[in-house]
Amino acid sequence: MLNLTLEDIAKKAGVSRSTVSRVVNNQPNVSEDVRKRVLDVIQDTGFHPNAAARTLASQRSWTIGLVLPHSISFFFTDPYYPLLTKGIAQACNQYNYTLAFFLVATKEDEEKIFPRVAHKGFLDGVVVQSGHHGDQGIIGRMIDANLPLVVAGRPFRSDNVTYVDVDNIHAAHKAVSHLIGLGRRRIGTITGPTSSTVGIDRLEGYRKAIMDGGLMINESLIAEGDFTEGGGYDAMKKIIPNKPDAIFAASDVMAIGAMRAAREVNLKTPDDIAFVGFDDLPMAAYPNIQLTTVRQPVVQFGIRAVETLIEMIENGITQPRHLIMETELIIRESSGANHK
Repeated sequence: MLNLTLEDIAKKAGVSRSTVSRVVNNQPNVSEDVRKRVLDVIQDTGFHPNAAARTLASQRSWTIGLVLPHSISFFFTDPYYPLLTKGIAQACNQYNYTLAFFLVATKEDEEKIFPRVAHKGFLDGVVVQSGHHGDQGIIGRMIDANLPLVVAGRPFRSDNVTYVDVDNIHAAHKAVSHLIGLGRRRIGTITGPTSSTVGIDRLEGYRKAIMDGGLMINESLIAEGDFTEGGGYDAMKKIIPNKPDAIFAASDVMAIGAMRAAREVNLKTPDDIAFVGFDDLPMAAYPNIQLTTVRQPVVQFGIRAVETLIEMIENGITQPRHLIMETELIIRESSGANHK
């Protein structure tokens, strides 16, 4: 069989070569009737575009990198990150990109990996999961390398980079206001790391809700966690002696650790103490947990990051954009709203 080219398919379909390229790469801006005509020709001829030839012709690798900096030390134990990665991988598959994964566990890893990531032609663009102060260095290096970049999570310096996030301040405010509306008055919080924008923003939302609710901020009811179950447990042990009647934890995983600490001292949920988490991971709906929580669309978060990055790659967009996705408060038994 003759080796067909894009030009051959274009001639048979009566369209331009660039139109065939857009159809092959599942790109937008092609009418449905034209797309069908091209696909029919491809099916009739048995045409299979050669990936290597496509790369050489376009000067593109059709590969997107996912970089997890060394601050993400619990990638394999926190269920948030597999969900985010699932969304990123789904979007890469949908748009015919290969996903390259880079786990930067140490500074030494960063020094070894960065030259490869930034090498011209190796990647078309990069998604970085961030929000930690220590990640600014690798983000800055990628900006300097003129590599199309989307950050998942607001970085500390956000004016010069495109990122996708939720409004963590507003979401935390809504969660704590829910507890105040249920009559809880000694509301504590287990924060994320104060070296992260997530930890800072969700704490700010908590403080704002307490003040807006006419309550006094009690520093003894605030303890820092690290987004792990053990961190939530340890933080709760510090708060318990100060007699909280509710806890807003900055992640579901920490909320579950806090609930375990409360059970150990015979505090009943929600009779003695109410809990609200953040993320709405699958475990939050388990029958023995039933955690009221803020749902953020983690899988869609990853999809949106990739779609935004592809828009930047395809259209040469360099102007930074800040994309804020919606959250929703999911009410379950742990806050006592449905408790009789």
